[in-house]
Amino acid sequence: MESKDKVLDIEIKLPSNVEAQLDKGVLNLKGPKGNVKKDFLDKKVSLEYKEGSVTLKVPKFSKVNKKLIKSYAAHIKNMIKGSSEGYRYTLKICSGHFPMNVSINDNQLTVKNFLGEKVPRILKLKPGAEVKVEGDLIVVESTNKEIAGQVSADIELLTRRTGYDGRIFQDGLWIVTKDDKKVK
Repeated sequence: MESKDKVLDIEIKLPSNVEAQLDKGVLNLKGPKGNVKKDFLDKKVSLEYKEGSVTLKVPKFSKVNKKLIKSYAAHIKNMIKGSSEGYRYTLKICSGHFPMNVSINDNQLTVKNFLGEKVPRILKLKPGAEVKVEGDLIVVESTNKEIAGQVSADIELLTRRTGYDGRIFQDGLWIVTKDDKKVK
């Protein structure tokens, strides 16, 4: 990882089912679940792709460069997992006081009758995530972890109400699982 001339480098091996392309700092990974693309263009970090592995290098060994290169390595590992397995978030539709109606039409999520409101709450969904309503659950799937997380957070914030006690007024859309791990 570290050599005598204080050059920091990290090598990340790609699985056999993931292909990579590197073009001017933009890394594109293609796997069985789909493509994931991210821009890693940075003056401090050089990115190289050779036969099944991606190498990150910084010329000077410092705390800032070490944090930066490890952050980029974590992003690449998330891209590998996303292109090979994908990310899945699950939200629960909780309506204790008034029956809530949630539907998806034309890339928009609509929540009707939230706490008896007459005007529906509408959210325009970001591209890159697939959202489905299955009974009292909303499932968000994507190959990009950042997009899946952001779409799930946007859906949860759609029914947010400030000034109310969350222990009593539990109506809303709540994230239950993140990538098959329960949220506490």
